[in-house]
Amino acid sequence: MIKEAIGIGETELEALSDAKKQLGIDEMTDVDFEVIQRAEKKKFGLFGGAPAKVKVTLKSTPDEVAEQFLRDVLDNMNLSGVAIEKNLVEGGVEFNLSGEDVGFVIGRRGETLDSLQYLTSLVANHADEGYFKVTVDTGNYREKRVKTLEILGRKLAFKAIKTGRKTNLEPMNPYERRIIHTSVQNINGAISWSEGENANRHVVIGPDPKVRNNRRGGYNKGRGGKRPYGTGRTGSPAPVNPDRVPLNEGEGLGLYGRIDK
Repeated sequence: MIKEAIGIGETELEALSDAKKQLGIDEMTDVDFEVIQRAEKKKFGLFGGAPAKVKVTLKSTPDEVAEQFLRDVLDNMNLSGVAIEKNLVEGGVEFNLSGEDVGFVIGRRGETLDSLQYLTSLVANHADEGYFKVTVDTGNYREKRVKTLEILGRKLAFKAIKTGRKTNLEPMNPYERRIIHTSVQNINGAISWSEGENANRHVVIGPDPKVRNNRRGGYNKGRGGKRPYGTGRTGSPAPVNPDRVPLNEGEGLGLYGRIDK
């Protein structure tokens, strides 16, 4: 987004000052400007003459573009009462939303909030060179969501160890799947992997076929000792992750990964 103003004055300096005032920037701020018309004095002090004209062009920063886009989207959602708090961080910006209607921004399991962050990131990363990280949050929702997913991952990992059965989770984005994988990794006797494509990509948590429990004859026997440990009802083996490390689900990247231009 580009802002520009044309200042007018008796001299080029006065015209530049006028343009800065129109843009609301400090008089001492260095800016790029173009002299459109130089001042011409009147002949004999009576005839002709023309004022100076200077054009100042300001290119909005990625955080400014992101904030304006976010505001426009919220207004179009009839959520003009939602306040936006901006916090600049190294290599990016964090927006925290607050207000009575902020629940509409979160959506079902944070899907609306995730989509809003993704779109805002796309817009911000087309405003300048390099990668610019954008985070959109409300009331520390994302921090709470991480803790919820960590607890869920551990709970289902212990369930897999106890029952010898696998559990399919709901579809999640790569960032959330990574949280589940990392949580399960810390539970000896359980593993996790991902199945499905695109929007149906989800995490599966099951018992680790390489770990045996000597109690009760080992839980690799399955229910009643009829089914091999680590297999489904059809007898097909679960994916083996011998090193017990999380599969690559967006490691080191933010929600939805890096935004390419």
